[in-house]
Amino acid sequence: MQSDQYSYIPILMQFILAVGFVVGTIIISGKLGPKRTSEVKDKNFECGIESVGNARIPFSVKYFLVAILFVLFDVEVIFLYPWAVNFKDLGIEGMLKMIVFMSLLLVGFFYIIKKKALDWE
Repeated sequence: MQSDQYSYIPILMQFILAVGFVVGTIIISGKLGPKRTSEVKDKNFECGIESVGNARIPFSVKYFLVAILFVLFDVEVIFLYPWAVNFKDLGIEGMLKMIVFMSLLLVGFFYIIKKKALDWE
C-alpha cells in the first residue's frame, strides 16, 4: 500500500468500530431486553401526566414550511462568516458576489413575506 492509503486506515477502523457498536447494541438489547409486555407497561407515560387522546395528530404544513425557511436563512450565515473573515483578500470581486448573493436572498425573503408564509394563524 502507498503512504496515502495508510492515512485512511484510522477512518476505516473508526467506521468498523461505530457499525460494530450499533449492531452489537441492537443484538444485545434484543436478547437482554424485557420480554413480558402488559397493558400497564405499554402505556404512554409523560412526566406523571396521564395521556389523553391520540399522539398521531397531524401537524400543519405551515409548521414545516417555517422550519424549512428557518434552515434556509440560517444557512446564509454559514456563507457570510467565511466571506467576512476573508473580506480584504477577496477584494471588489468578492464584494460584488456577496451583493448578488444577498440580493437573491432578499428577493426570496420578500417573496415569502408576500406569500404570507411566515404569518401564523
